[in-house]
Amino acid sequence: MGAKRALIVDDSKSARVFLARVLENYDIDVDSAESAEAAIEYLTSNRPDVIFMDHLMPGMDGFQAVQAIKNDPRTATIPIMMYTSQEGELYLGQARALGAVGVLPKQIKPTDVSKVLYQLHLVPDRRNPEQATFTPINLRVEGAPDGGSGVTSKALTESPLREHFADLRRALVAGIDTQTDRITAEVRALLLESLPPGPQTAARAIPPWAWLVACTLLAVGLAGAAAWWRSAKLLEAMQSELTQQRERGAAIFGAAGAATEAGNATGAMEAAAAQPGSPSAQRPEIRPIIVPVPYGADALGGARLEIIRRLLDRLTQQKVSGVVEVRAFAGRFCLVGNSVDGFAVPPDEMPFAKCDTVGNPADEVLSPTQRTPLALANLIASVGSATHGALQVQVSGGDPDNLRAPYPTVAGDLTAGDWNRAGSANNRVEIRIP
Repeated sequence: MGAKRALIVDDSKSARVFLARVLENYDIDVDSAESAEAAIEYLTSNRPDVIFMDHLMPGMDGFQAVQAIKNDPRTATIPIMMYTSQEGELYLGQARALGAVGVLPKQIKPTDVSKVLYQLHLVPDRRNPEQATFTPINLRVEGAPDGGSGVTSKALTESPLREHFADLRRALVAGIDTQTDRITAEVRALLLESLPPGPQTAARAIPPWAWLVACTLLAVGLAGAAAWWRSAKLLEAMQSELTQQRERGAAIFGAAGAATEAGNATGAMEAAAAQPGSPSAQRPEIRPIIVPVPYGADALGGARLEIIRRLLDRLTQQKVSGVVEVRAFAGRFCLVGNSVDGFAVPPDEMPFAKCDTVGNPADEVLSPTQRTPLALANLIASVGSATHGALQVQVSGGDPDNLRAPYPTVAGDLTAGDWNRAGSANNRVEIRIP
């Protein structure tokens, strides 16, 4: 075991197990606590090198725990990294103001953990002095026909785009070849014109201006070749940038879609409210507000609860009456683990065939009453009291067959990331306003 030690504080067993497995790959010892109170008790006799702190927990929450640890001189110097599904610059600023060094999302990737550990100086530098260059590692691939090794990868772009890049490259090469032939012909013609006809031609010297013209044309040809080389490099850079843009687009697809639809719904609601005395039946049809839910997060807590709170406050101020429907839809995820130690989302590149289960175990065990957390129940009661029952809120589970994104067809090359992107899009909360 390694010389460094980490403490993971999270009420979710699956989240603790998943992060512990990742940290053990870096030869780091791991201790766990299922509550902030248990973590503070642990710190009375132990000094870990880093603490990964969840935010939403029963009893003392993550921010309160960070404040308590930083106020104790014996533990104030221990770096704390928030390990939570909360996100955004505002949340990061609040965490750092209390003493946390940063935020590690629960949908972590190996590169996220590696970056955090290097920043905290918990693992040595990436390269030692003897290693001056990068050496690729051959990864063994199961199912190879000769038992050899290799690395499977997906195409960077779709076939039409690759063909378009190939056409551009061929056009550049053809253009350079044409320019070279033209320059060669012009140089030959100029040299021949500079020589007088007759057998004495070989004895005559070539005028200096002819050599100057030839050198100039040759320089133009070399510049054209350099331009072709730069164009080829530009195409490669475009391919790499396009791949990165597609990955970033897939990561923010759910959040961007939710924000757009929330804005459309709010705008339509305000437009209807701007007409004094207009009954609800005359309002334009408003699409539901769709809010994505990260795997393992409380569907009706955290950021989702804050969105519902702001929406109900606005409806109350505008004296809207009727029933607000809140439906929680559970996406199906490719997961690893078991029912005893808990389940976790695997790395995107893992083959789909290696999933231990496909579903949403955390959501499947909830009863209808458990789907409504205490904070939401109190909010619904306060809205009903403020509007004298005119505005009501109905919470229910959504139909699992109502999909926002279709799941991919199961095939040999399907990865966990491909499947879980659809699962993330379907793991959502829909809010319909009257």
